[in-house]
Amino acid sequence: MTDIKSEVDGLCREEEDLRQGIELLYFAYREFTAEPDAILAQLGLGRAHHRAIYFIGRRAGITVSELLATLRITKQSLSRVLKQLLQGGFVIQAAGASDRRQRLLRLTDKGIELERRLTEAQRNRIAKAYREAGDEAVTGFRQVLTGLLDAADRRRFVGATKRSQA
Repeated sequence: MTDIKSEVDGLCREEEDLRQGIELLYFAYREFTAEPDAILAQLGLGRAHHRAIYFIGRRAGITVSELLATLRITKQSLSRVLKQLLQGGFVIQAAGASDRRQRLLRLTDKGIELERRLTEAQRNRIAKAYREAGDEAVTGFRQVLTGLLDAADRRRFVGATKRSQA
């Protein structure tokens, strides 16, 4: 015989755990972005610029099409962001060697320095949390975050994890 009260209590606890997870993500994201947001605000830039700078820095020579696919924003939005980054001297654009229609993006020295400053703040926050949580928790955290991704983005990280363990 199933105990209905314990079943209801279990569902309530599960709902509360889910709600708490949602809130933790909101608050963690706020803290994770606070320092970079302040740096960007001084330059008249925002989070869209940060994401573009980060991924251009991670993949020097990324095409505009690849960046669009990674960021999942409209061409119009990316065009505005890239225009500001190009005018600000953070990014340079060159035509592709094999396909002159391609626009390849790279960070300038100024862009590299900005990306370093923005990432350093976030890297330090994550490193501290990882140290405090321990290896097992870090593995669990990665599994939870990976579980939140759609299939296309998940493949990106599953392959990277296997390569880094080799």
